[in-house]
Amino acid sequence: MKFIVFKLSNIKKIILVFVLLALLCINLDGGRAAGVFLGETIRKVPIYSVETQEQKVAISFDAAWGADKTEQILQICEEYGVKATFFLVGFWVDEHPELVQKINESGFEIGTHSNTHPDMTKLSAENQKLELTTSIEKIEKITNKKVELFRAPYGAYNNSLIEQADGLGLKTIQWDVDSLDWKGLSAQDITIRIVNNAKNGSIILCHNNSEHILDALPMILDRLQKKGYTITNIGNLVYQDDYVINSQGIQSKNS
Repeated sequence: MKFIVFKLSNIKKIILVFVLLALLCINLDGGRAAGVFLGETIRKVPIYSVETQEQKVAISFDAAWGADKTEQILQICEEYGVKATFFLVGFWVDEHPELVQKINESGFEIGTHSNTHPDMTKLSAENQKLELTTSIEKIEKITNKKVELFRAPYGAYNNSLIEQADGLGLKTIQWDVDSLDWKGLSAQDITIRIVNNAKNGSIILCHNNSEHILDALPMILDRLQKKGYTITNIGNLVYQDDYVINSQGIQSKNS
C-alpha cells in the first residue's frame, strides 16, 4: 500500500486555498471594490454590472479626445428623458470647461477618467493617486460636486489602482456592454451590439466623439425603452453601500 505524505507547509497551503475559496464573494473593503482570491494573492475587481430585478441599465460616455458631438449627445438624451454618466479626462476638462459646466447643469453625472489618460497599471501608486486627485480637483472646481466614480483608461486596472481609487472614495467602474463605437462601426451595428447584449443592471460603454454615435444614440435609446428598460446614470444604478462584488465584477446587495 502506498501512502501520500504531505509536508506541513503543503497542508497549510491546501487549507488556505479552501478558506479563500469559501470567502470568494465576500466584500473585503467595506462596500468598495471586491477581492478575488487567486492562490495566495488577492485580485481586486471593479464594478462591471449590477444584479437587480429592475429592468434598468446605465449608459456612459468616455470623453478624452474631441468634443464637437457632446452637446448633441446631451440633447438626444434629454429628448428621451435619459441622464447618462460622462467620464472626463483632466486635459479634456482643461480644454472644454464650458462643456463640463453644461454637462453638470443639464443634470448629467460626471466621473473621472484620469488626468492624462495613461495606462495607469504602469504607474507607481503615488502617480496613480496624482492622476486621480488632479482630475478630480479640475472637475469639482467647475461643478462644485463631489466626484464619486472612476473609469480606468483602456479599462486597465490592477490592485494598486483600485486601492488608490477606494482611498479617495471612488467606485471603480467598468462595463459589461461595449459599443465598440470607437472602432468606426456603423450606427446600426453599434445599436445591435448594445440592444442585443443589454440586460438588467448592465453598464453600457460609449464615447462622446465616436464617428457614428449621433446616429446610433437615438436608435439605442428608443429600442431599449421599447424593450421596457429604464436608462439612467451609473450612480442611480449601482448600490451605494452594503454590497458585494463577485469575481465577474457583478455588484449585488449584501444578503
